[in-house]
Amino acid sequence: MSVRQSLLAILAQGPCYGYQLRSEFERRTGSSSALNVGQIYSTLERLERDGLVSRGAADEAGHVYWQITDAGRGEARAWLA
Repeated sequence: MSVRQSLLAILAQGPCYGYQLRSEFERRTGSSSALNVGQIYSTLERLERDGLVSRGAADEAGHVYWQITDAGRGEARAWLA
């Protein structure tokens, strides 16, 4: 499972910010794969460029929430099928 696919699968459950994505990734993999926060954000930027995720609003703490787009949801479904 790639980081790209993992992030799409997590975001299919609902919007998250970077550290939430990291925590959920580690929870799902049993922390067997170390994931750098920088890798998360660079992957999110590529997913955004490809139209699979979009940046949402920031909360009062400044966390920017990312959400999956319809195209991203379709890619996640195709991968999970």
